[in-house]
Amino acid sequence: MKKAIIIGATSGIGKEVALCLLRKGWSVGLAGRRQALLEEIENQFPETARSCVLDITQNDAVEKLQFLINQLDGMDLYFHSTGIGKNNPELESDPEIATVETNAKGFVRMVTAVYHYFSEKKGGHIAVISSIAGTKGIGVAPAYSATKRFQNIYIEALEQLSHINRLNINFTDIRPGFVKTDILDSKHSYPMLMNPEKVARQAVRAIERKKRIIVMDWRYRMLAFCWRLIPGWIWIRLKIRN
Repeated sequence: MKKAIIIGATSGIGKEVALCLLRKGWSVGLAGRRQALLEEIENQFPETARSCVLDITQNDAVEKLQFLINQLDGMDLYFHSTGIGKNNPELESDPEIATVETNAKGFVRMVTAVYHYFSEKKGGHIAVISSIAGTKGIGVAPAYSATKRFQNIYIEALEQLSHINRLNINFTDIRPGFVKTDILDSKHSYPMLMNPEKVARQAVRAIERKKRIIVMDWRYRMLAFCWRLIPGWIWIRLKIRN
């Protein structure tokens, strides 16, 4: 039986991936900040699901991750689906710092711990929900777009390090666009909004096929491709809003 740990399993993509894997017969460790929502899933799958309240911005997060690994008696897949983001055209410092604390510092805290675990095990799979927002610096969400780019590059660097050390660690960078989850501001409307269940199914399929990078939905693949073609001097003059 394969074993996965999902960080951010209380809602959105993380929850849907957890449910998808559990239905496929995986043993799944569920982690997130809201205990009641974790227990709700665990109660549906009492034989194969275990849960632990975990906040990646806290110093005890790695210790709690290890507790969950022990509960499952191992880990084959680590799925990182937690993060925050906010449109911040006023550039208020608190939201920017909080985003960096979660999407960069918290991300590194967890992913490095998992890398060391898989190094000792001589193999494993690290999958991360990043975003197409990492393609370019988006003026209304500086910290969010920057930290998502950070995640893209960090995973790329870890993959190279894994090859240098001859480790059998697979990496999957999952880059959705707008997904109907709690992270979106309900006061705004979003174009090309995707369903989390559909995104989760595609994410699981990508993991099973060991895909390195997947941009969700052909429309977002076209968008990200076009963004890359725009010269910097034109990009900074575009009035991109939510």
